[in-house]
Amino acid sequence: MSESTQESTARQATAALIRRYYDAFNSADTEAMLTCLADDIIHDVNQGERRQGKEKFTAFLGRMGHHYEEKLDDITVLVSKDGTRAAAEFNVSGKYLQTEPGLPDAAGQTYRLPAGAFFAIRDGKITRVTTYYNLTDWIAQVAG
Repeated sequence: MSESTQESTARQATAALIRRYYDAFNSADTEAMLTCLADDIIHDVNQGERRQGKEKFTAFLGRMGHHYEEKLDDITVLVSKDGTRAAAEFNVSGKYLQTEPGLPDAAGQTYRLPAGAFFAIRDGKITRVTTYYNLTDWIAQVAG
């Protein structure tokens, strides 16, 4: 049975949304990232607390930009048949700029690790992003 045109369109729109989100991330364009998100965005951070709303998401991006410089590559986006769920797998290449409380001291160490994210989509916006990476691997790389 072939995929309906409506499902195909939804899948393509979701894939394009996720790619725009990551293009904005790689350009450090917070405003462009925020346009991809619903106002009630739920952000589940790896090894961290759930945050809800664009204000908290924006604060998280500011904190991350202060402590880290990161780019993503080898991004693969997978989308559910109806376009309401997506996943992305990628590699993070980064530099640890400023010490984050509870983590090893920063001294400009570089790191590279695989990561992934899961998304929920509603009305052409991301309503949830859940990010995963191996914190133990990251600590080993920066603690050297």
